[in-house]
Amino acid sequence: MSCDDPRPRVACCDWLTFARTLEPGSVNFVYADPPFNTGDVQTDRAGAYEDRFESTAAYLDWLRERVAATIPAIKPTGLIALHVDWRTSHRVRVMLDELLGEDRFVNHLVWSYGLGGSSPRRFARKHDDILLYGLDPERYWFEPPMVPATSQRMKGQLKKATDVLDIPSINNMAAERVGYPTQKPLALLRLLVSACCPPGGTVLDPCCGSGTTLVAAAALGRRALGCDTNPDAVRITQSRLECSAAATADAARQG
Repeated sequence: MSCDDPRPRVACCDWLTFARTLEPGSVNFVYADPPFNTGDVQTDRAGAYEDRFESTAAYLDWLRERVAATIPAIKPTGLIALHVDWRTSHRVRVMLDELLGEDRFVNHLVWSYGLGGSSPRRFARKHDDILLYGLDPERYWFEPPMVPATSQRMKGQLKKATDVLDIPSINNMAAERVGYPTQKPLALLRLLVSACCPPGGTVLDPCCGSGTTLVAAAALGRRALGCDTNPDAVRITQSRLECSAAATADAARQG
């Protein structure tokens, strides 16, 4: 599949199938938020999906095959980020070391979101892990994101973001909530896309869910590619992309 067409593209198919259609060296940034193998059915008012594999080994085999099929499509200057959680982050990092090489590791990002339950038997689990790797440790493209400083000395100034991303998850009343389970906040994906994909580059999300990555990429002037096996996810993503494009066009006319 050619990446010459600048319009966003989302397909209803499996990650593995979609990866095999991509031209070699055509993608700048891959962000994948795959199922976490929680053993549950993730559900919300606008859709649901089964987040369950036979075993951790089966889950890792599933993920390894898809990541391996995607690597040829990434540019030598490209980056890949896998969004996982405490269940498998340690195993996925070893897998990425094996597929790409230990020297390709860039960051272990912690997305600290605050919401969620607590337990009397352990520290409250309030973060996800995002493992970031570059294909070439000397050439990958990266633009450090800037965030508001919190110290009194730098009050009112910006500083480079750390590897702990303190971005709230989407609350139930937020305007951006579309009702699809495990939807990620637009602020998180805007930060990652801005940092990891050059302007005009191509972003791929092969487990696009509600489409937040693609919406962020399109709004930031990147080409957006994605797929999901869930027809509800694809429908929601297409609708969000259309609404975002319309809003951008209206803003341009008024400006």
